Order: sequence, then C-alpha cells, then structure tokens
Amino acid sequence: MKLKFLKLTQYRNYEHITLSFHDEVNVLIGANAQGKTNLLEAIYCLALAKSHRANHDKELIKWDADFALIEGELEYKYGVMPLSLQISSKGKKAKANHLEQGKLTQYIGHMNVVLFAPEDLNLVKGSPQIRRRFIDIEIGQISAVYLNDLSNFQRILKQKNHYLKQLRLNPQGDRTMLEVLNQQFSEFAAKLTMRRHQFISQLEEKAVEIHSGITKNEEVLNIHYQSSLQREDTLDALTEATYLRLSESMDKEIERMASLYGPHRDDLTFSINGIDVQTYGSQGQQRTTALSLKLAEIELINEEVGEYPILLLDDVLSELDDTRQTHLLSTIQHKVQTFVTTTSVEGIEHETIDQAKLFYVDHGHIQTNKE
Repeated sequence: MKLKFLKLTQYRNYEHITLSFHDEVNVLIGANAQGKTNLLEAIYCLALAKSHRANHDKELIKWDADFALIEGELEYKYGVMPLSLQISSKGKKAKANHLEQGKLTQYIGHMNVVLFAPEDLNLVKGSPQIRRRFIDIEIGQISAVYLNDLSNFQRILKQKNHYLKQLRLNPQGDRTMLEVLNQQFSEFAAKLTMRRHQFISQLEEKAVEIHSGITKNEEVLNIHYQSSLQREDTLDALTEATYLRLSESMDKEIERMASLYGPHRDDLTFSINGIDVQTYGSQGQQRTTALSLKLAEIELINEEVGEYPILLLDDVLSELDDTRQTHLLSTIQHKVQTFVTTTSVEGIEHETIDQAKLFYVDHGHIQTNKE
C-alpha cells in the first residue's frame, strides 16, 4: 500500500498543507523542532487514530484552533481509498472511503504502518509495558477481532480492579460480582493470550531469519512470550484454567487490590545463542534484535493482509551503525513505501536515499527537491 497524498488542517504547527509522495522513499529533512516528526505522527494517526507520542488528543490540534483534520488517499494493489480523521474536544470522527466509521476499531486496519523510532530501541531492554503495547498495536492492525477483545478485556479489568478495592475496604462484601467478573475476564484473557502466542510464533519465525542475515549467521535469535497464565492447547481449556486460577487467588487479589494474572502482566523475552539479551546482551545486540523485530513486522503484515505496510523511520538511521543501516535500507528497497526524518542525509550512503523524494522542513513550511 502507498500513501499518495496527505492533507493537514490545523494539525500541530501546520495551518494548511497538502503533500504528494513518492511511492518508495520520502525523506523529511530539517533541524529539530521544525515539524518533521509532526508529519510522521500525522501519518501514524491516520492509520491508528491515535498518536504514538501525545498523551492527550488536544496536543494534536493547532494552538487556538477548534479541531485538527488529517486526510489522505491510500493506494492498494486493486484500488484507492480516501481516509480522514478529525480530532476535536468532542472526540474523533474517522472516515474510510467517505463513510464515517461507527467505532475506531472498525477504522483501524485500513492503513497499516510500522513505526521505528529511537525509543523503539528500548523495545528489548525497556519495561514490559512497552513490549505489550508493541504486541497490541501490531496485532490490532491486522485483526479487528483482537482489537475488540482487547477493548472488552481492558473494560473488565478496570471494573474488576475497582471491585477488588471495594472488597478490600469491606471484607464482608458480596463476592458474587467478583466471580462474574472473573468469568468474563477469563474469556477475554484467554482469547488475547492465544492470539498473542500465535503472533509471536509467526514473528519469531521471520525475525530469526532476518537477525541471522544481519549478523552474518553468527547469532541465533529466540523470542518467547512469557505469560502469567499456563499454556493450554485450546481456548476452552485456557479459559477454564484461567478462571480456576483466579478463583484460587481471590483472597490474594483482594489483599493486593489488583488483578495479578492475565495478559496485562505478560512480557516478551529475547535470547541470542541461548543468552538473555535483556540482561546480558550488548547494546549492539539489543539494537539488532529491535531492528529484526521491526523488519519481521513488515513481512508478517504483508503475509497477513497481502500488502506491505508503510514504514515510518523517525530519526532512527542516525542511531544505527553502517551495517544495520545498510541492511534496513536494502530490505525495504523497492518493496515498502518509507518516510524518513533526519537532520541531514550526509553520511547515509545508499541508493535508496539517493533516489528518494526530499522534503525540506522549516518552521512548518515545506519545499521539495522537485520544486
């Protein structure tokens, strides 16, 4: 898939701007705080209906404006689709092919993106929350069912935690409601856990090959989904086992006033040649692992939806050494529409960059090398 154009209205530091893009590589060049990452963020928002860096939607709206509007046209192998996302104090309105989507979960998935930013280098050594978010975003792009299950699980988790606190304050309270919540919790927790196991297995298969190529067959990468729930072969068996565990742990959860087991507690672990990368891996190994994951994502999305996603590289090339940089650019060449932000293209020696369309960003104003 390719993003043919992007139109922003009152978005961040852009009043009105319309840009058309190269089918392969587009490089956004400029000093810091000029608006390069804002453009990448807008593309990300158009795909996922949320920012990867803003805590509140109002941050996306230009100062003193009432709303922000992101519009674009996506080209698939077999046609085109207009997309739009309006953000205001009243919420978001998302349209696909000019039709307003009833829920954002129905909108997400029309446009697939893979973001690789400097903070993603912390995917390996950062907190478990970062890795869970990575899993949820990537599966959510290719599975509306997963997004819906995740939304339901998060709602029930919130209700359950609230009720646990009530029971902690009133130990004589009725536990019937908690039993009902545990049953609902178990059903959605099992669905998410089974899907995550499947996804990580598929991702590992691709990441292992990519990692081996980057390291010239010197390293073998393994990825393990570390679940707080026991592994079961079927959804029904996992649901039943989860409910049993929650029933046995009821007193403990009330005492802690928190749900102690479930996908909200899970994590990923990585090993290279049998050694834990998070604890004992070098910075180079951790970065290679993160890069392998991102490149594996691209291939997995293509396999699942039949189209390569759009790749967003936010100031990440300068963080990679020549070997990793070359491998990344060679992998995407002629396959993946890519958007790169950088302060300069000097030092990036690759024909992919040489053939790119360049956008020079200066205080929200943009000129291209085609002008």
